Amino acid sequence: MTAIVEPVARLIEALSRLPGIGPKSAQRLTYHLLRAPEAEARSLAAALVAVRDEVVFCDVCFNISTGPECPICLDPARDASRLCVVEEPLDVLALERSGAYRGRYHVLHGAISPMDGIGPDRLRIRELLGRVADQEREGAPFVEVVLATNPTLEGEATAMYLAERLTGHVGSVTRIARGIPVGGDLEYADEVTLVRALQGRRELEVAGER
Repeated sequence: MTAIVEPVARLIEALSRLPGIGPKSAQRLTYHLLRAPEAEARSLAAALVAVRDEVVFCDVCFNISTGPECPICLDPARDASRLCVVEEPLDVLALERSGAYRGRYHVLHGAISPMDGIGPDRLRIRELLGRVADQEREGAPFVEVVLATNPTLEGEATAMYLAERLTGHVGSVTRIARGIPVGGDLEYADEVTLVRALQGRRELEVAGER
């Protein structure tokens, strides 16, 4: 059996570490790049370097950005009285495609998962509570905070954790409706499903609050 030359083996190994890419897919991608025109391979390499060198997280909402604040946070046409909390930047892209929401966002960068050792301190929850407290202190609390975490066990646990801490500090805390299949991710949902989920959002009831 002929050994794979070292640069090819290194690329296959690097690609196989990406989410959703197994060893076979990594091999197919590698050999595609070997057969592709040189310009295509160099363009991909340049794009990867640019993502690492030029893309940062927004100082306000922690969405992906190329500057201290992302375009959504800088847009004066957005409804600053409403805040939508999501797990990942890809969820922002999914919701923006729906066109059903015109407020601001807050990206947690994950969900609470004790089994994986991910607690609230590992997420951008402290910053979220800080934003809410700042608005309340200024006498203009958020009219609504939409909890748009994924409908998984981790996403539901995160939503309930946040609801308990936000209730009483904002106008209302709502949860996106079950237009998204349980166990599914926002980034894979189509626009119609997302529109229905946003339109059917409801206020969360926290234990002890009536």
